[in-house]
Amino acid sequence: MKAVISTTYGPPAVLKIAEVQKPSPGDDEILVKISATTVSAADIRIRSFKVPIALWIPARLVLGITKPKRNILGVELAGTVEAVGRNVSLFKTGDEVFAASLQKFGTYAEYITLKEDAAIARKPKTISLEEAASLPIGARTALHFLRKAGIRQEQSVLIYGASGSVGTYAVQLAKYFGAKVTGVCGPGNLDLVKSLGADAVLDYTQKDFATHMAVYDIVFVSVDKISFSKCNRHLKKEGVYINIATAGKTPEMIWAQTIQGKKIIVGENVPEGPELLNFLTRLVETDKLRPIIDRRYKLSDIRDAHTYVEQGHKRGNVVVQID
Repeated sequence: MKAVISTTYGPPAVLKIAEVQKPSPGDDEILVKISATTVSAADIRIRSFKVPIALWIPARLVLGITKPKRNILGVELAGTVEAVGRNVSLFKTGDEVFAASLQKFGTYAEYITLKEDAAIARKPKTISLEEAASLPIGARTALHFLRKAGIRQEQSVLIYGASGSVGTYAVQLAKYFGAKVTGVCGPGNLDLVKSLGADAVLDYTQKDFATHMAVYDIVFVSVDKISFSKCNRHLKKEGVYINIATAGKTPEMIWAQTIQGKKIIVGENVPEGPELLNFLTRLVETDKLRPIIDRRYKLSDIRDAHTYVEQGHKRGNVVVQID
């Protein structure tokens, strides 16, 4: 089968298309013919090995010392079940599914095998496979962290990085839960974020944008480009700070948590399993959630897709068409 492989860390040029062996499903696995995948921030970090210095050693041990342990990248997909193992009962041949593959990667390929109890679910009926491919990471991440924060009706939520993959879903999900949402993004994305339901939108390129920030019950940072101290000044007493891009709590965060009574949520993995995806499917099929696709690329243009995403200005999701 055709796949994109990376045999070393580096720029997009390290990505190469190659013929590799097609996998076969184990007894408790399904074989999925992939129709679409995405280029996410996780793919960029893994390919380039751009991780915080404090995480350099553990990241090398997990991802590979001198080169990637798993040379086929990609962490989310949508496609069609082509075969099932003899013990599989949840899926059958022909099912259209979408899934996250953060544990094994491997979605930059024509086929992948997945455990039937992994983060995999049937595709929402109302959207395309390409749109479904953009849900498993961004939407699942946003949903997990908002639930973890205990989001409730009438709470005020600030979402920093509201035009990215996680951010566009976080805006919509926070509105679904009944919150009042303020989105922060660049000037070119103000209308997009407003169209997703945000009650207010702030342009972070304006020098005085922070003066327009109120005090919020939840501050959700999806792009780690604003300091915790600035966020903390706009967080209510006993408010919740979420940062999906920070690996651990800083001394300042620990102080805010223990002395000021703030709740700090950082460095957590989204749990495996289908529950979050099934919940998202119901929202999509009832028009409560919609994927935002910025650009589409062919698999042969994977280097261009990585180059674009690495610039840090994508709106929503970048999809890669496999077939």
